Amino acid sequence: MTPGINAARKARVAHTIHEYNHDPASESYGKEAAEKMPVDPARVFKTLVVSIDEKELAVGVVPVTAMLNMKLIARAGSGKRAAMADKQAVQRSTGYVLGGVSPLGQKRKLKTFIDESAQSFETIFVSAGRRGLEIELAPEDLARLIGATFVNLKQE
Repeated sequence: MTPGINAARKARVAHTIHEYNHDPASESYGKEAAEKMPVDPARVFKTLVVSIDEKELAVGVVPVTAMLNMKLIARAGSGKRAAMADKQAVQRSTGYVLGGVSPLGQKRKLKTFIDESAQSFETIFVSAGRRGLEIELAPEDLARLIGATFVNLKQE
């Protein structure tokens, strides 16, 4: 069990766990998940940790079919600039390895923003905390569990 799955269970949130054989040679963990489950890639979301104004870390949850817009997440986090966070900082703050970062059950509670497109689906898929392991749940339940806000985060 991962901390992400434990968080969903403890909160008694309806969810489904999906496991697939992860290919270490895969270049895109999220797209691999969509292909192997198989589900609409627009429903599979990746969890990205950014540094806002080089001061604080924040989390962006965006569809695997999209790029995270750094200006939009910086603005959402009340900052001017955002950049992808350092790998070690991500692992230290979340407790997860890259490619398996879950928005659920992170070590430190970070400001989290979910792309508003998630609200158009009954359920979405996010990493459950390990490569090859996804958790499916309602976007509203995810937001409530992690204290996230829905905003536009996608690169146009």
